[in-house]
Amino acid sequence: MAETSNHPPLGDAIRPTTFIESARLSRRLGVELTIASETFQHTGSFKFRAAYNLASRVPQRLILTASSGNFGQALALACHLLDKQCLVVMPTASAKVKIDAVQEWKGQVDLIDVARISRASRLGELAALHPDAYVASPYDDLLVIAGNATLGEEIARARRTFDAVVAPVGGGGLIAGLIQGLHANGSPSKVYGAEPLLANDAARSLRAGQLLTNTVEPQTIADGVRTVSVGHHNWPILRGGLAGIVEVTEQQIEEAVRLLFTLANLKVEPTGALGVAALLAAPDVFREKTVCCVVSGGNVDPDVFRRILAG
Repeated sequence: MAETSNHPPLGDAIRPTTFIESARLSRRLGVELTIASETFQHTGSFKFRAAYNLASRVPQRLILTASSGNFGQALALACHLLDKQCLVVMPTASAKVKIDAVQEWKGQVDLIDVARISRASRLGELAALHPDAYVASPYDDLLVIAGNATLGEEIARARRTFDAVVAPVGGGGLIAGLIQGLHANGSPSKVYGAEPLLANDAARSLRAGQLLTNTVEPQTIADGVRTVSVGHHNWPILRGGLAGIVEVTEQQIEEAVRLLFTLANLKVEPTGALGVAALLAAPDVFREKTVCCVVSGGNVDPDVFRRILAG
């Protein structure tokens, strides 16, 4: 599908990732650490890469999606820039800053109680009401993976070569894109996923050799990875391209948020801290290696952030 005419291509629309080297954080974790921070990306997370790539390449004027917030607000901005519209199904438990951001860019928000109806079911209802719309998955779409691959390309072109790249795993769109972008640019880095123990369907799937699902939407503090399963487009990429997945506790996620704030001066949402949490959870895997941790976003409610920092 061709990009919408008269609008910037993806490479011109995104902001390059911010590479940060923190000597204090490296010493604390026992690695040579570089952070690839997407907190300064448009809408505060990597999701703009995927959202803009998708919205610029589909012909439909209305795009429907379901999101905890980061893809929703990224899609809302992308549609605003491309003169399109979007409708975002969001759980009532989504961070208020994310709901507000979708609405700020004129995206419509449809709030649901996930205990009563799943995101997929509600999205199906809306698709029936809008048969001409494009139904976009935040992670299980080839256009999403291709958009996220641009981050892998940037890491592959960084001034140093990394032994390992560690990134969050939810639906798998980010890490599938990273794998593709790194491999396409000849990077030898091993790619590791970081996943909450409360939402460890990807880790269980790798161990079982087949795609497994969570029975309900997991209520981890890392709201960006509250997915039922890895996407079907992403699964074969993860199965063939991951060196492993590190499962992390809720306490390790919160500790990683605190470390990124106190030692690297970064405000990070819990999902974005999963990579650093993996270094805390599995120090023997990464000790004395050159590691790039992808910090996927920084959109966290102030009250949640204050509570985590207070310990």
